[in-house]
Amino acid sequence: METTRLVFRWVLAVFFVAAGLNHFRDPATYLGMMPPWLPWPGAMNAISGAAEVLGGIGLLVPVTRRAAGWGLIALLVAVFPANVHVAMQGKMPGFDFSPVVLWARLPFQAVFAVAVWWVARERDGAARE
Repeated sequence: METTRLVFRWVLAVFFVAAGLNHFRDPATYLGMMPPWLPWPGAMNAISGAAEVLGGIGLLVPVTRRAAGWGLIALLVAVFPANVHVAMQGKMPGFDFSPVVLWARLPFQAVFAVAVWWVARERDGAARE
């Protein structure tokens, strides 16, 4: 079980760091996903990208693991409206996904949140409930 948790922790860390860096490499994709009612789209993109990078790194550091996990869960909740917006638009900037895929990906936010919780709840080799 611990090996599985460690592997998932690294996979999620790499995923979040890569996704976060992509906010800076290709901001147009993320800006195009944002609902028009959100203020300061450029700042929101930079903040969410930085949060993903820091959260991903934080998952790997025992002393920051729990805080990073809760931060990433909060981020997943915060970006959910953008994912709903993309599904409602029926298109995702920079990708050629079908509308069905865009709707089907929404529940994966919850799967990611549970996975982050699972890998972040352990510190220094001992699970903390």
